[in-house]
Amino acid sequence: MTDIEIAQSCEMKPIGKIAADAGIPEEYLEYYGKYKAKLSLDVLKSGVRDNKLVLVTAITPTPAGEGKTTTTIGLADALRRIGKSADVALREPSLGPVFGIKGGAAGGGWAQVVPMEDINLHFTGDFHAIGAANNLLAAMLDNHIYQGNSLGIDPRRITWKRCVDMNDRQLRYITDGLGGRVNGVPREDGYDITVASEIMAILCLAESVGDLKERLSKIIVGYTFDEKPVTAGDLKAQGAMAALLKDALKPNLVQTLEGTPAFVHGGPFANIAHGCNSVIATKTARMLADYTVTEAGFGADLGAEKFLDIKCRFAGIRPDAAVIVATVRALKMHGGVDKKDLAPENLEAVEKGLPNLLRHVDNIKNVFHLPAVVALNRFPTDTDAEIELVMSRCSELGVKTVLSTVWADGGEGGIELAREVVRLCKEESSERFSFAYDLDMPVEKKVRAICKRVYRASHVAFSRKAEKDIQKLTRMGYANLPICMAKTQYSFSDDASLIGAPEGFVIHVKDIRISAGAGFIVALTGDIMTMPGLPKSPAAERIDVDDNGVISGLF
Repeated sequence: MTDIEIAQSCEMKPIGKIAADAGIPEEYLEYYGKYKAKLSLDVLKSGVRDNKLVLVTAITPTPAGEGKTTTTIGLADALRRIGKSADVALREPSLGPVFGIKGGAAGGGWAQVVPMEDINLHFTGDFHAIGAANNLLAAMLDNHIYQGNSLGIDPRRITWKRCVDMNDRQLRYITDGLGGRVNGVPREDGYDITVASEIMAILCLAESVGDLKERLSKIIVGYTFDEKPVTAGDLKAQGAMAALLKDALKPNLVQTLEGTPAFVHGGPFANIAHGCNSVIATKTARMLADYTVTEAGFGADLGAEKFLDIKCRFAGIRPDAAVIVATVRALKMHGGVDKKDLAPENLEAVEKGLPNLLRHVDNIKNVFHLPAVVALNRFPTDTDAEIELVMSRCSELGVKTVLSTVWADGGEGGIELAREVVRLCKEESSERFSFAYDLDMPVEKKVRAICKRVYRASHVAFSRKAEKDIQKLTRMGYANLPICMAKTQYSFSDDASLIGAPEGFVIHVKDIRISAGAGFIVALTGDIMTMPGLPKSPAAERIDVDDNGVISGLF
């Protein structure tokens, strides 16, 4: 059975039952049909719980797949199977990957969040609201210029882009405002994908409507002719934008196939944004269970680093334990084996690929100082010798490797992993947790700290533009903000072809941007783009719906 067939074969519980079992009062529920609900922000006033937060991250992604979201969901189900109170906090999928190459992001096999079709498509409309707020600001900006430009905005220095939640390379660079004077002011423009919008980051970091409006007002949309920043507050846009986002700010409640409460909310990419679900959803989940399992996007060098250095800083939280997901198949790919040749035993390839996993493990343990376990998703083609090799090498770093079969067996296949996570939370401390850099370091040194301590680059090369951007942001008073690295997810370096654990490479920082509302500085490296394109054979070609409204082809 495919993932979508498995999801459609299972009987979901009414969302009111899931909420009641989680201790959520009925008056906090806002129903979106029978199996989805939003929660009133008043739920955050319920109090504080002695909760353990578990972060799930992974090795550098490969086309062989690692199963990070699947492991996250299966671990939460497994914790409940061993008698623990547990829930899960995840990001919402973007339509770009759903219709592109990656597919959906609701887990897989018997470890999924449901209703998976809704979650992977429009869900509760959060992304549409984010796109509307983003584009309202763009419209108000261009209208201000058209109506006389009293702020003196320089059309050549506008930094705010429109967005759409779709992979559409045609929109990366456009010219708009054509067709004569009544149709606007002609200028060069472009689109980002919605998940790369600063509005997405703001929604995921805001903790109240008031905080949301304050952050929105700080967004820098461009500069005046005398190079002073222009904000959304200057355009008086924050109130209307917040009105569009007031419901999107509320966390979404759904369930896993086994009835575990799942808070699926927000969805910034980890390669071009900060890659974490919302602070509100995480804090809500933590108040309602003893164990909350959450994930960060892509590998630990991207998602986990940003979760720890950005989200944890803003939210005042830290994980009690980290799970690093890997597969023998993916390690073989990092060892240079083609995807079509992964089935036969190949200890040499596993050995060559292991440094990738070991570097991620070393970062979690010795850069961030968190207790960790490796979750090895087992495939039928994995041999005992290959598995033993992985376990042996990880044990040399003082980390246990646990086999996981949650894709095939649901929570039952994650029981050993759940027990090790509980042990880590009880017996090993995260008190020594530390960030990769201090906020009071200069911008350039913070970028170098990430590139050298986490990626292990030998050198960081800043373009002349990036150097000027850093000087400008420093003069403007933004130098003390955390760094959000925009980098390929397929390598520790900024070159996707450098698999494994490359050494002696240079990270090329081509651009530095300020996300003043979100509260971080974005460093763009290599060939990273904020608007992806569709592949030669997009997933959209295989997605369909029948006369009964049953969707197929999402996986």
